[in-house]
Amino acid sequence: MWLRWLPAVAAPVAIASGALIGSLPAGASNPLPAKTPAEVLVLAAGHQVRTFSGTVEQSAELGLPELPAAGKPSGSAPGPASAGSVASVMELLSGKHTARIYLDGEDNARVQVMDQLAERDMVRHGKDVWLYSSKDNTAAHLSLPAHTQDPAHAPDPALPTNPQGAHGMHTPAELAQQFLSKVGPTTAVTVGPDVSVAGRTAYNLLIEPRTDATLVGKVAIAVDGATGMPLSVRVTARGADTPAFSSGFTSFSLDAPNPSVFAFTPPPGSTVKELPVPDKPGHPATAGDPAKDHDPANAHGPGDPGDARENTDVTGTGWETVVGTSRGSAAAAESMLQDPLLSQATVAVPGGRLLSTALLNVLVTDDGRIFAGMVPPERLQAAAAAAR
Repeated sequence: MWLRWLPAVAAPVAIASGALIGSLPAGASNPLPAKTPAEVLVLAAGHQVRTFSGTVEQSAELGLPELPAAGKPSGSAPGPASAGSVASVMELLSGKHTARIYLDGEDNARVQVMDQLAERDMVRHGKDVWLYSSKDNTAAHLSLPAHTQDPAHAPDPALPTNPQGAHGMHTPAELAQQFLSKVGPTTAVTVGPDVSVAGRTAYNLLIEPRTDATLVGKVAIAVDGATGMPLSVRVTARGADTPAFSSGFTSFSLDAPNPSVFAFTPPPGSTVKELPVPDKPGHPATAGDPAKDHDPANAHGPGDPGDARENTDVTGTGWETVVGTSRGSAAAAESMLQDPLLSQATVAVPGGRLLSTALLNVLVTDDGRIFAGMVPPERLQAAAAAAR
């Protein structure tokens, strides 16, 4: 459904890992060797950190209305379906969240999202992936097919084969890549004074769009001076003085995590659901989810090239990119408008209804299409008109 790709669009804007909540990282006490913006960009792009652990704090103040706490239908598994619910997305686009992240190579990863009085876990250990919610003591398990172990058949990055990005909590490197991919002639890049994030000295890479056709005013990425790994990302809306989104490592270690953190056994009394994985690469995310299996918007996973060709329209480039669904996705738009949470958050505009935030706008057209981007509403309306 549309909620599968909305977090992907929002990721460069509101779902990530960055700096200390609501404030600039502390200044570094030991200055790093001077580097040009181009050299820091190369350093960040070339980092090879594949083993680490740390705590990520995330805060989003995007101007969304106050909504009820996110919930989950009774008996639902904590897998891709529930993580992609409207409530979950809205929750992750507001408020504060904390996660512990552990990574050891390509096949061992764990994300623990610490909710109020509850915890959500996503664990990968070899071919086994577990998703668990302590809120209702439910678990889901899937066993990855052989092709996901072969780099030549890399799985859809939105699928639960790697807990990085689980429940909307991404590492700073994942978010930073989204912004760095937009660097070009329409972007000014500078390096500010060194900063300290989680006790590590980092270069302060500053990115500023040179176009007023985006909601983004500035992006600050703290690039670890020793490894090049991005440790923090802060995003400020155009015309604002403080970040609308800030999140990141408050503790960080390059030591290999204890292997025990990747061993998961469902707690006693928990309800366990086995998720079947189709043989066809790129489609496991809808396995075992009847709602998604019958949703036209899910003909392909968001990372499947067929999805971009057949189910979405992409207009504009860089900061002005707009992603829209095709007419065949009307059922997804209908489900969005019928959701009571979103009915409170959207407003009527010419041609449809608009979900507006400081950094991301989403337009649901009257004919059942959805357009999203880090652009003003009129850009979405223009894209919708051009795609008729």
